[in-house]
Amino acid sequence: MVCVLSGGGAKSAAHIGAVQALLERGLVPGYFAGTSMGAVIAACFASGLSYEEVLSRAASVSRRDVARLAPGVLTGPWAKSLLQREPLEETIERLVPAERFSDLRFPLTVTAVDAESGELVLFGAKGRADVPLRLALYASCALPVYYPPALIDGRAYVDGGLRSPLPLKVVEREDADLVFAVYVGPSFSEEGPRREREPTLLAAHNNAMRIMMAAQAEAEIAGWKGGARLVLVRPPVEAQATFAVDRVVRYVERGYRAAVRALEDWRRA
Repeated sequence: MVCVLSGGGAKSAAHIGAVQALLERGLVPGYFAGTSMGAVIAACFASGLSYEEVLSRAASVSRRDVARLAPGVLTGPWAKSLLQREPLEETIERLVPAERFSDLRFPLTVTAVDAESGELVLFGAKGRADVPLRLALYASCALPVYYPPALIDGRAYVDGGLRSPLPLKVVEREDADLVFAVYVGPSFSEEGPRREREPTLLAAHNNAMRIMMAAQAEAEIAGWKGGARLVLVRPPVEAQATFAVDRVVRYVERGYRAAVRALEDWRRA
């Protein structure tokens, strides 16, 4: 069985609950693929951590651990990023015990995007496995404007969600009887109030990213051509919750409930 996890920032905590629903039913993924924070959660489970261990580590993350303003942000348009790179890197290191892809108990593929060519790049099982795991995970999470890109062998890499918010194409040819995919990324049906009408550049940027990623995710789901049965889990997602780390437990519960429903539908089918 293959487990595919999407980006979604703090909402990616829903992946933890979804995987727990699998494990409770004796379904253990043999291979993981993930984008952005979904890749980080996938790496936690691929490392061999239990549900309780992953939940405990995720629940300990504070907003300051992932969203600390960069010193140069006051320079406005000339700033390299809004947020510092180091806190996110340190948080990834604290969450994921493995240092190399070869340290993982289960194979893992992490996506990122080459910032110059726009190409989707794979690290790990289906791509470059010589890159340190934590660097590949940071690259997958390096959302432009918010974080500076990751530099690997002189090339800049950014968030994999820019090309594949839910990396289903990565596993289309995987020999598996079931592909379990969880999507909590940008959506056209997000809950809660939106503020894109505010006349700010950041609001415009966020809305553009939402439209682009939501459309890509819908296209990738609709275009699934793998031979395995696809079980898609879509927990309710909230608008403007990328850094809402105080809601981790809520998102875990939502992921669990949505996965239980999807798995029950799959078993009936």
